[in-house]
Amino acid sequence: MAEEGRQAGALGRLGGFAYRHRGAVILAWVAGLAVAFGLSAWLSGPFSADYSAPDSDSTAAQKLLDERFPAQSGTTVDVVVRSGTPISDPATRAEIDALLKRLGAMPSVVAVTGPDPAAGQVSRDGRSAIAQLRLNKVNYEDLKIADTKQLMATADSTERPGLEIALGGQAIQKAEEGNVGSEGIGLLAAAIILLLVFGSVVAAGLPIIVAIAGLAVSSLLTGIIAATMPVPDWSTALAAMMGIGIGIDYALLLVTRFREWRGEGLDPEAATIATLDTAGRSVLLAGATVMVSMFGLFAMGLSFMRGAAMVTIVAVAVVLAAALTLFPALLGYAGPRIDRLRLPLPRRRRGAAASPAGPSLAWHRWNGVVQRHSVVGALVAVALLLALASPFLGVRFGFPDAGDDPAGSSNRQAYEMTARAFGAGSNGPLVLAVSLPVDGAKAGLDRLRADLTDTSGVAAVTPPRLNPAGDTAVLTVVPKPAPGESATEDLVLLLRGTVLPAATKDAGLKVYVGGVTAQTMDTTDNIASRLPLLVGGVVLLSMLLLLVAFRSIAIALKAAVMNLLSVAAAYGVVALVLQGGTIGGLFGIDHPTPLAAFVPVLMFAVLFGLSMDYEVFLIARMREAWLRTSDNSAAILGGMATTARVITAAAAIMVAVFAAFIPDPLIYLKIIGIGMASAIFIDATIVRLLLVPAVMHLLGKANWWMPSRLSRVVPQLHVEGRPEAHAAARPQSPALEPA
Repeated sequence: MAEEGRQAGALGRLGGFAYRHRGAVILAWVAGLAVAFGLSAWLSGPFSADYSAPDSDSTAAQKLLDERFPAQSGTTVDVVVRSGTPISDPATRAEIDALLKRLGAMPSVVAVTGPDPAAGQVSRDGRSAIAQLRLNKVNYEDLKIADTKQLMATADSTERPGLEIALGGQAIQKAEEGNVGSEGIGLLAAAIILLLVFGSVVAAGLPIIVAIAGLAVSSLLTGIIAATMPVPDWSTALAAMMGIGIGIDYALLLVTRFREWRGEGLDPEAATIATLDTAGRSVLLAGATVMVSMFGLFAMGLSFMRGAAMVTIVAVAVVLAAALTLFPALLGYAGPRIDRLRLPLPRRRRGAAASPAGPSLAWHRWNGVVQRHSVVGALVAVALLLALASPFLGVRFGFPDAGDDPAGSSNRQAYEMTARAFGAGSNGPLVLAVSLPVDGAKAGLDRLRADLTDTSGVAAVTPPRLNPAGDTAVLTVVPKPAPGESATEDLVLLLRGTVLPAATKDAGLKVYVGGVTAQTMDTTDNIASRLPLLVGGVVLLSMLLLLVAFRSIAIALKAAVMNLLSVAAAYGVVALVLQGGTIGGLFGIDHPTPLAAFVPVLMFAVLFGLSMDYEVFLIARMREAWLRTSDNSAAILGGMATTARVITAAAAIMVAVFAAFIPDPLIYLKIIGIGMASAIFIDATIVRLLLVPAVMHLLGKANWWMPSRLSRVVPQLHVEGRPEAHAAARPQSPALEPA
């Protein structure tokens, strides 16, 4: 045993240490959990997110209002009323005024405005009205959910036949989000899959314990991160997705390799060392690749994306640490009993399906089919991926609004009532912030309002409101089209490019166009301009990691291209679902819905990293076989036969974990869940089982070529491990000998 430990690499020695000092390692994790809990209670900060684009026109508008017109910068809630009698009816108006008085007395409300007919807050038929509650927080995420729900309960209690009331706004949307327990659903699905794969409660339980331990620690650290940088509230769900999925996948690979080593005759401690020395290297590289991909989000220059990336990186780092330290410690207790508590499932011949000693006949046949028809296989796989990606060409970018909320929610009801009574554009008014000169302000503002009113596509312009200092004015422009329509974007471009420069010429006014629609446009343009930097940086760094890991130019290039294809296919699936109709309806999307620009960026970083995981798992075993046999076909067969079942199980777990977030009412998480689940399924089937072996058969020995000059410079990582270090207890594998 000491001989084994000396021959093993650093990870093998770490595994041996954790195995021998298992009690201390587990106590260290318990202590770490306690410390994280204490730090979280002491240092945690609130969630926050700024979706605006730095240095954009809409950001300048918001900044001007924050500095000079704070009364216009707080969070608001719209109170939309539809009455069977005219709003001007004394009894109806008294009832509405009484409601607004009760709402105004709530703890979070600082002011109530409207409904004012002169300000356009009463519909033309006189039966609908909008009032506005200004709340005591600038950021809606800082509001207490209980306070918001109290507002909703008060409105509900006022409704009666003939009087319909709905509250709308971001605070209302957040209060209605709820929690479907996606993390628990994902863990339960993963546990079932693991039981079916291993047939043993002990073997299936180890990955679950590793994932839960990593999730517990990383979730407590999220609040500390939120105290140092803006972190959106949905990032916790993203980190949970990654933590659970990756933690289980990595432990799954380690359990599988441990059972292989045990099947080859190694005692539990030696098998643990060998597992960390071989599969542990793949896990370390895979985790590093995921973190590199997430670090690419820092290049986007968006604060909320940096926060989401950092929370996810911490989650991946913690589960990676758990896989490399806690897992071998748990093997110290469970290793000798890894196959205990078996389920009454059909028994496979020991080692036949999961060991390098005996690839199944099915994989022999599949490898032969792909080898004989490698050109056709590669073309079919690429054609399928491109066909899946094609719907993305027609995707419509934009932030989903209240009209995309679940049917029956108060936020969506307020949206629909407003659209029917005041026009579609009333749900997305443009806010014009005007910096005024010392004198001559009135004439300039009058001309500005007149020119805006005469602009095509404008439904109404409110009279300008001045701040107490008289140096800032606010005008609200109501477009005729709905917020998400391209015509509204055209109107914003028209105002910025033509109408406003002409209206303010020689008047000394400086006008900034803000509001949700303008902010969405600016954020989308900002993301699009930075996207090449993200894609290029992540792809190049990932290729560099693979080049160093596997010492092959072809492997690095092939992985980058194939991962880009699988990500593009996932984008296409998302775009198809967002079209609504029959397919969208299966996922709770009943009408065409825009795609927030940051979602595909986030998906790219996450999916590129996860796709590299499977690439590392597969190629590491292929390279191990190649180094032993120097036969490309045998290497491909050996890699697929020993990892296909693991990759299939890992992919099934990932799909289940991500799919558990599809029922979430928050559309961002729903779309991320759909995109990631479909991407993992596509990658584990079309890419890993067809495209990868087909291309590798076509390339032949070129798969493993590296220029000698470059080979001397690139360090040796031995990601495939050093099986020869444990060869004393491992017989040669006939299946991996040259054919």
